Amino acid sequence: MHHGDVSPEIAAGLLALKKRIDAAKIPPSKLDETINVAVWNIREFGKKRRTVAALHYIAEILGQFDLIALVELRDNLEDFGRVCRFLGPSWDLVYSDWMSDAGGNRERTGFLYDRRAVTFNGLAAEIDAPRAKKDTEYLAALSFWRAPYMCSFRAGNFDFIAVATHTRWGDSLPGREAELGMLADWIDARQKDKSVEDHDLIVMGDFNTPSLDDKTFKALTRRGLQVPDSLLELKVGDVAVKGSNLGKDARYDHILHLPTARKRFTNFGGILDFHVSDASIEQLFPGQDMTRTQFTYQLSDHFPVWVQIKTDIDGERLSQIVQNAKKD
Repeated sequence: MHHGDVSPEIAAGLLALKKRIDAAKIPPSKLDETINVAVWNIREFGKKRRTVAALHYIAEILGQFDLIALVELRDNLEDFGRVCRFLGPSWDLVYSDWMSDAGGNRERTGFLYDRRAVTFNGLAAEIDAPRAKKDTEYLAALSFWRAPYMCSFRAGNFDFIAVATHTRWGDSLPGREAELGMLADWIDARQKDKSVEDHDLIVMGDFNTPSLDDKTFKALTRRGLQVPDSLLELKVGDVAVKGSNLGKDARYDHILHLPTARKRFTNFGGILDFHVSDASIEQLFPGQDMTRTQFTYQLSDHFPVWVQIKTDIDGERLSQIVQNAKKD
């Protein structure tokens, strides 16, 4: 991390934040063996300038992981560029374009990654809603308000595709359910296509699903997407919580996989609580008498959700070669 010559107040805030990071019990990743993957909705990041302190804190949080799906990254990337300077030269970003209408909310989706652990493989694309021919045009019956974004990566000898999205909000629960179901159907159809680039898939995002029992979540998982075992019960360290939002009562944010990828996920996962309590805000932003709402526009109203993934699959490949030889 390259925080540089910060003020005493920011230095004290970083020390307080490091204690909160330690409480999450995120194990270190090992080069060519494991990576720590996260999804984080950084509230409207780029809409309004963050304070210098907040940018240092955001960088410190991001630096705990090797690959992060970023949600609510806005059209203006100036603040994000400042965060990257604190992270250092080994970090890079692949990101989508923004939509200017109200549904798009001028949001991008991005994948931030540390090139020392993760390599971008070349595929980067927004996912289009399925189309059908009507007269001379090909039209979608339903749209993604913000197109899901997918990229291909490699870590160790593990190649995979990551998909990230921010599902529509608003009062229309049927519309949200339909959009999540459409994403599930698209993933299922693409995985069965003979031209699919990779069957190892990680799906991340803010899906605006209140709980694992909600019908919106069931729509998302109706084609086989699963929650990693380490995230079935959401925890901060050893403490169980009910959600990934600041109130810890709604499971909006998820990292999911297909059944074939279950063995890729270790037993480590959870959320990183950078808030702790409203009384603890003062430690990060002293003398500002900051409310919780104001705090969410400096850091976020969502916590990062993270898992650790195994990337060394040589043993499995060698075992498969031996088994195939025995069949012959």
